[in-house]
Amino acid sequence: MTALSCNAASLRDMRFHCAEDTTRIDELLTLGAASGLTDAGALVEFYGNQLLGTPYVAHTLEGEREWLTINIHELDCVSLVETLYALARTTLLGRTSWRDYALRLESVRYRGGVMGDYSSRLHYISDWIVDNHSRGNLEEVTSELPHATVMTKTINFMSAHSDLYPQLKNDSAMLAKIRNFEIGYRMHRIPFVKKSWTNDKSLKAALQPGDFVGLVTSVEGLDVSHMGIIVKDEKGDAYVLDASSVAMVVQVETLPLRKYLERSKKCLGIRVFRMMR
Repeated sequence: MTALSCNAASLRDMRFHCAEDTTRIDELLTLGAASGLTDAGALVEFYGNQLLGTPYVAHTLEGEREWLTINIHELDCVSLVETLYALARTTLLGRTSWRDYALRLESVRYRGGVMGDYSSRLHYISDWIVDNHSRGNLEEVTSELPHATVMTKTINFMSAHSDLYPQLKNDSAMLAKIRNFEIGYRMHRIPFVKKSWTNDKSLKAALQPGDFVGLVTSVEGLDVSHMGIIVKDEKGDAYVLDASSVAMVVQVETLPLRKYLERSKKCLGIRVFRMMR
């Protein structure tokens, strides 16, 4: 087997949901190329619409070892965001092959863009954005939004609840690796916009279709509890397109952003991320 690049996962390190994954990815990339879209956010939104109706399935990345899991047929909230990034980035690069998609997926999912063991996966969104920004993949624009503020929080949910993670429960060495990465996020400053401001006209105008949005949570040790993308209706009202664990499918939430956020008492507000060019 040949590697996709000198540092990329080889085919033997990939795990597919089914034989149709590569065909479906090639079909999507061909559609994206034919769309003529060259704006990153527009491509993210385009691909989000193509994936509407995809079943929600949790924990598709987990297993006895770490694989570069490629699964276009089953998505959770984070794997949806990673999938949309990889599809849009591949299209912006002028490529239409699933192999190029796999390279971009690895780049956004793993620390330094290289898959290693379980600890190399970017589990926390704060870690995810810091690492991806350093490599020119994504940028956080939360601080630039109207009414943005900052909270300080220690991010250590995984080590504090290691019994919830099979990869950590009986592996002290892996747990030590996760704790080592968490050290960098003690008293971490998290920019966010409080959900009480998300119906504000200036905030809604600043949000762009195809923005990645993270829901900031009050859960101790955790920064973001859910991910999706922003879409807008003809009035300019913002909605979330996500892989919903409630509806069990990729969908556009029926409630506008503010009302959608109000459904969760633990949701404090939002963080917003965009693809870098």
